[in-house]
Amino acid sequence: MEGYWKYVNAIDKFSDFIGRLVSYLVYPLIGGVAYEVLARYLFGAPTVWAYDMTYMLYGTLFMLGASYTLLKKGHIRTDLLYNNWTPQRQGKIDAILYLFCFFPGMIFYLISGIDYAAHSWATNEKSSNSPWMPIIYPFKTVIPLTAALLIIQGISEFLKSLHAWKKGEWK
Repeated sequence: MEGYWKYVNAIDKFSDFIGRLVSYLVYPLIGGVAYEVLARYLFGAPTVWAYDMTYMLYGTLFMLGASYTLLKKGHIRTDLLYNNWTPQRQGKIDAILYLFCFFPGMIFYLISGIDYAAHSWATNEKSSNSPWMPIIYPFKTVIPLTAALLIIQGISEFLKSLHAWKKGEWK
């Protein structure tokens, strides 16, 4: 069973890389918001694109950063109970929850997201929230991509949980 650590490490490195890469989206996000504020309040010339750009960049940053957050143990947990448990019990509960809650939910999210994004691509969907009417199918593609990244990192976390359950220690 110890042979799986090379896979765990590879997945963790991949999620870390993706998280760091996606974090650079914050720069065009800040730039777009700053440009909009300056254009609106200094020059009296608001943009038609800033709102759409910011919600798409922020949504992408938030969604694609989810697997990085899972890697870094940043998602919500009931720490009041969890921190008082032994590593073996933590691993057991985590492994069971990954197997019966996380993976089924993420697989459903992946399948639904693929259908949602595919429909958006097939219809060349555009946003009707602004006069700019940008294409939104690339943004909707973030949904199944997020699910896939979460499933991949979930495999690593599941294997770590099994190790803690069996060995009584987190590695």
